[in-house]
Amino acid sequence: MTMTSALSSALSGLQAASRQAEVLSSNVANATTPGYVRREVLLASRVVGGTGHGVDVIGISRNIDLHLLNDRRSAQAATAGSDTRAEFLNALEDLIGASDAPGSLSDRIASFDAALIAATSRPESAARLSAVADAASALAGGLNAASDAIQIRRQNADAAIAAAVQTLNDSLKEVERLNTAITAHSGPGNDVSALLDQRAQAIDRISTILPVREIPREDGRVALMTTTGTLLIDGPAASFGFRRTPTIIAETTLASGALSGLTLNGRPAATDGAMSVLGDGELAALFDVRDQLAVSGQAGLDAFARDLVERFSDPALDPTLATGSPGIFTDAGLASRPAFESGLSGRIALNAAVDPDQGGSVTRLRDGLGATTPGPTGDARLLNALSTRLNADIATVSTGLPSGVRNVAELASDLISIIATDRLSIESGQSFAAARLTTLQDLESRESGVDVDTEMQSLLVIEKSYAANAKVLQTLDAMLNTLMEI
Repeated sequence: MTMTSALSSALSGLQAASRQAEVLSSNVANATTPGYVRREVLLASRVVGGTGHGVDVIGISRNIDLHLLNDRRSAQAATAGSDTRAEFLNALEDLIGASDAPGSLSDRIASFDAALIAATSRPESAARLSAVADAASALAGGLNAASDAIQIRRQNADAAIAAAVQTLNDSLKEVERLNTAITAHSGPGNDVSALLDQRAQAIDRISTILPVREIPREDGRVALMTTTGTLLIDGPAASFGFRRTPTIIAETTLASGALSGLTLNGRPAATDGAMSVLGDGELAALFDVRDQLAVSGQAGLDAFARDLVERFSDPALDPTLATGSPGIFTDAGLASRPAFESGLSGRIALNAAVDPDQGGSVTRLRDGLGATTPGPTGDARLLNALSTRLNADIATVSTGLPSGVRNVAELASDLISIIATDRLSIESGQSFAAARLTTLQDLESRESGVDVDTEMQSLLVIEKSYAANAKVLQTLDAMLNTLMEI
C-alpha cells in the first residue's frame, strides 16, 4: 500500500465515522419522536483497480420489519373502526336510557302508567288528568328527541365520511409524490430517510381510514393495496369520490338515492359485504353507522312508536272514537300509517283532543277522545281501560323489532336490550383490537425504535474508530515530514 492509498483509506474512515456519528446523534435526538425509525449507516469496501482503498458510505437504512408494520397498520384500522362503532352504540344506548335511569324510555313509560293509576282513583281530579296528559306528552317527546338525535348522528357520520375521503385522497397523492421524489434522490451515499419517514406517516394516516398493505417496488417506491385486494397506488394514485348530504332525515337512505355512496376512480364502490373495497377501518365504520347501525336503531324506535299509536286507537277501547281515528298518540295528528312507519318516532305526538295547548281538554281522557260533552266526573272506566291496555300483551307487527307478544314496558326493555347486546359485542371486539394494537406497537418499538443505551455503546465504537483513523493520519503526517527533511 502506498502512502497515498493509506491517506485515502484513513480519510474515508474519518468520513464514515463522522457520518455514523451524525446518524447516531439523530437517532438519540428522535428517541421519543412518534413514528421515528432507527437509522443505520451502510458501509462497503472501496475498491479502485481491484485494490482496497478504504470504505464508502453506500446509504442509510431504516430498521423496519415490513410484515410487522403491515400487521400494526391492520390493527390500527380495526381499532379505529371498533372505536367508531362503539361510540355510536354507547350514544344510542344513552339516548334511550337504561331501565332504571331517570328520563329513560322505561322511566317515561312508568311515569305514564303511574299517572293513569293515580287518575283512575280520582277521575274527577283535573290535576291528575293533566298529569296523564303531561306523562303521555313526555313519552312522545322522548321518542321525538331520540329520533332527532339519531338523524343528527347520521348527518355527523356523513360529514365525517366526506372529511375522511378528502384526507384519504390527499394522503394517496402525497404517497405518489413521495414515491417519485424517493426514486429521483435514491443513489449511492444519498440519504432519503426523511422522505421515507414522510411517506410512512402518510401511509399511517391512510391505514387509520382503511386497512392497507405496503408492497415494496424497485427504486424505493411502494405500492398500496387494501386488505380486500383493491389496488390504491402502484404508480398514479387512485381517487375516491363522495358527495356530502346537507340534511338527513329518517327517510333519507342510500337505497333511495338520497344519500351518496362511495366511488373509486369514478365507479361505484361497495362499502359493505363481501365486495366491499374498504375492509375494516374508520371509513367502513362511518358508513356502517350512517347506513346500518343508526337505521336499525331508528327502526326499533319507530316500531315502538307504532305500537303506542296502534295500541290506544282501538274503538273497542274508546267507544267515542270513530273508525280510523287516532287514540292518545298520533302520527303527527293522524292515525297509524303502516306504509309510512319510517320516522314515526320523530312524528309521534299527543292527540290534540286532550292537549290544552292545542285547544283540547284533559277531561276527554276520562270521557272519551271523541266526546262532545262532559261525562260523569266519577266514571273511571276509560282510564282503567287505558291502564290495562298499556300493560296488555299485544303482538308486535312491525319488523323493526323481533316478533312477540309484549306489553309496552317489555317492548322498551327489549329495545334497549338489543342495543346493549350489540354494544357489548362491539366492545368485546374493541378490547381485542386495542390489545392487539398495543402489542404490535410494543413489538414495533423494540424492532424499529431507538434504544439510547445501545446507541451510546455504538458511539464508543465510533469514537474509537475515529481516533484510530486520526492516528493513521497523524502517523502518515509524521512519515511525510520525515521524508521532507531528507
